[in-house]
Amino acid sequence: MDAATRASELLKDHRASIDRLDAILVYTLAERFKHTQAVGRLKAEHGLPPSDPDRESRQMARLHQLATEADLEPDLAKKFLAFIIGEVIRHHEKLQK
Repeated sequence: MDAATRASELLKDHRASIDRLDAILVYTLAERFKHTQAVGRLKAEHGLPPSDPDRESRQMARLHQLATEADLEPDLAKKFLAFIIGEVIRHHEKLQK
């Protein structure tokens, strides 16, 4: 097998792994949002604020540690979590209305 064919096969294998991981991420995110929606309903029913800055801060610190352990750029992980938290709060605010 020549180098170009081998490279093409390796690229195909990497892309197949990426596709599987993308599916895992989507299904994991969907499961997470099921739980955050339940939290949002509970907060709305009991008059609790849609956001919890103390928990968000703890989660950011926790994610920083996890990212470091996983050899992932902590800023990337924190940006990802900040986006998710923003969406969760937006959904919780809609439930409060």
